[in-house]
Amino acid sequence: MSAVAGSRPAPKVFVRPGALLPAAFLVLLGIAVVVPGLLTSVDPLAADPLNALSPPGAAHWFGTDHLGRDVLARAIHGAGHSVVIGVAATAIAVASGVLLGLAAGLSPTWLDEALARSFDVLSTLPELLLALLIVAITGPGTGNVIFAIAVAQVPNYARVIRAQTFVVRHSGYVEQALTFGRSRLAITAGHVLPNVLGPIPVLATIGLGQAVIAGSGLSFLGMGPQPPAAEWGAMLAEARNYLRVAWWEAFFPGLAITLTVVCLTVVGRRLQRRFEGRTP
Repeated sequence: MSAVAGSRPAPKVFVRPGALLPAAFLVLLGIAVVVPGLLTSVDPLAADPLNALSPPGAAHWFGTDHLGRDVLARAIHGAGHSVVIGVAATAIAVASGVLLGLAAGLSPTWLDEALARSFDVLSTLPELLLALLIVAITGPGTGNVIFAIAVAQVPNYARVIRAQTFVVRHSGYVEQALTFGRSRLAITAGHVLPNVLGPIPVLATIGLGQAVIAGSGLSFLGMGPQPPAAEWGAMLAEARNYLRVAWWEAFFPGLAITLTVVCLTVVGRRLQRRFEGRTP
């Protein structure tokens, strides 16, 4: 049968590898965090001194480390520490940043200025350096590392929410709600908060990658999960003495960190383009 005159062909949908591959890796990463047993049945803590520093091969795809532990199994299970630290720190930073940003944007001028200057001071310090200072005060440990990274990231979210709050609080629908006699709490919860959260998913996606780097960096310095825990930064710290004889021990956890950060950044940038109304 001939095509109906005037009908338009269905638009072709192109799946860009630049978007598909990072998303696929993040799905795989999520599986490694939640159910690592689906990806490997090898115990990441099982040592085999007779096979120490074995290169990648059929028996051990990523080789073994200086204690004979399977590097692939440790890299997979290490996601459970590295990513969870990043997710927890980002969640705390987002929640705190939203509350502080709202408080600044809705407060009297003197309080807003005090909070804004505090955000500026904290923002002048590199996040990793600020987190390192906090951990030096609170002491090592996973909980302290999460807290330190969260505090270092709070200004990023608070400043954005503060700026968004200034725009929304002077909008027509907020002024109309005030005219109708609605309470400030109801206006904040029903009108201001939902309309200032738009940029947060984008910032949080990119910020998660930065939190993973910071967490791995602090673990590399011995301030995060302690050995023999499988964590990417700690794995790099253990492998630094064997770089000349076993490059794979450091290469694969380093690759895991790099791929995680790159994929999160790519996905975050695409979310940003969608949020800004640009062509994805």
